[in-house]
Amino acid sequence: MRTTYKLTNNIDWITIGLYGLMVTLGWMNIYAAVYNPEDVTSIFDFTLNSGKQLMWIGTSIIIIVVLFVIDYKAYDSLAYAIYWFFILLLLGTLAFASEIKGSRSWLVITDTMRLQPAEFAKFATALAVSRFMSSINLRQQNWKDQAKLMGLALLPPIIIILQNETGSALVFGAFILAFFREGMSPLILIIGAVGVFLFVLTLLVPPLYLALAVTVLMGAYLWFNYHRIRRYLFNYIGVWVAVLVMVFSVTYFIDNVLQEHQQNRIKVLVDPEIDPLGVGWNVTQSKIAIGSGGFLGKGFLEGTQTKFDFVPEQSTDFIFCTVGEEHGWLGSLVIIGLFIGLLLRIIHVAERQRSVFGRTYGYCVASIIFFHFLINIGMTIGLAPVVGIPLPFFSYGGSSLWSFTILLFILLAIDAHRKLDLGR
Repeated sequence: MRTTYKLTNNIDWITIGLYGLMVTLGWMNIYAAVYNPEDVTSIFDFTLNSGKQLMWIGTSIIIIVVLFVIDYKAYDSLAYAIYWFFILLLLGTLAFASEIKGSRSWLVITDTMRLQPAEFAKFATALAVSRFMSSINLRQQNWKDQAKLMGLALLPPIIIILQNETGSALVFGAFILAFFREGMSPLILIIGAVGVFLFVLTLLVPPLYLALAVTVLMGAYLWFNYHRIRRYLFNYIGVWVAVLVMVFSVTYFIDNVLQEHQQNRIKVLVDPEIDPLGVGWNVTQSKIAIGSGGFLGKGFLEGTQTKFDFVPEQSTDFIFCTVGEEHGWLGSLVIIGLFIGLLLRIIHVAERQRSVFGRTYGYCVASIIFFHFLINIGMTIGLAPVVGIPLPFFSYGGSSLWSFTILLFILLAIDAHRKLDLGR
């Protein structure tokens, strides 16, 4: 009893409280998204998404208890085993799963139960990279170790892309934030930022014109600064060539690698009015729903865009539309505030860990949740492409809720034992 008492005293109840509040609000908004005023059913009706989500919430509580019961050292010692198990599961899903909505990423357990291994691969990868980073020093700029680290982080998204789940694969890019915290060269972040900037720029400016502009600017810079930088002339020429390669690579990637529906999503991001009744329908209706909520919203269960199914996937990818329409700007601000509060709390928990493994894993958790939060809300208001990733703890779905619950509560289980951890 004494050990249990000490453990409960060291559990981060603030984070658990935020989790419980967000899951509850998510459940209520899922009910609002599927509510039909002409055929009123209970929020506990297990034929509705709200009833099914309640079952997922109940099983998540069992998962939480199990995660605290397991020896916290197992998360470190078994990290690679867990990682490779999910790699094999991803490969098995790619090889044997049936195609659902254009992707081979779902394992059908029963007629009413499906699991998506890609969701669980996130926490498995977070464990593996945290284990690897606890055994090296990224501040020493060992490129061999960094290449291995990148390999661990990139293998799951490569398989997921082959499953035709591009949105889920993009999430793994969030790990770079955790790598940067542990001392990875800022150059990689700078290259990534430049890549994103050029990607957006090539959507707005024809590649040939952009390449010409870069060449003129670089030529002018070299001309007026030649005597000062001539020792580094080849370095500057190398940067110029790299930028040109990036510019034309983006165009090639969009035109030859992405599928038609993915290309359309990018086109809608650049020009929302390109096809408002076709490829732009989701985003257009999403913005109408959120905008119609005004400051205070229309009220719980009073959303008209929701009730008449104008926005597809309203209880999953576009759950934030329900928040905006029924609870308005103020309700949306509260939800965003909860996410910011949770992220800040996770970072606080990560920073107080005594081990590199615990700290790195905490930043992996924060990075993944932040990416989902940023992209999901961004796509509902037209600031990010529609890539089909859930809003953590709010979107309907067992795989999503389970995976985020496991991701978060492994950290809280490690944190609860931090005073026993000698670190490494």
